[in-house]
Amino acid sequence: MPRKRTKKVGVAGKFGPRYGFTLRRRYAEVAEKAAKLYQCPSCGSVKARRVSTAIWQCRRCGTKFAGKAYQPAGS
Repeated sequence: MPRKRTKKVGVAGKFGPRYGFTLRRRYAEVAEKAAKLYQCPSCGSVKARRVSTAIWQCRRCGTKFAGKAYQPAGS
């Protein structure tokens, strides 16, 4: 079984030692914000996901709405 090597750095572990700690940490923060589920402004459930840059869609009611690039505008 392979070892898990990204316990501290999270999603930025794919970069390995490249690009410097500060940039990798900043990338990890942004990527985690984008992948997180947010509250839908229409139905109120925590099921809204990022579809593409600034476009979000609720997995419960199907509503598409625009927000910020990495998180909805209300967050």
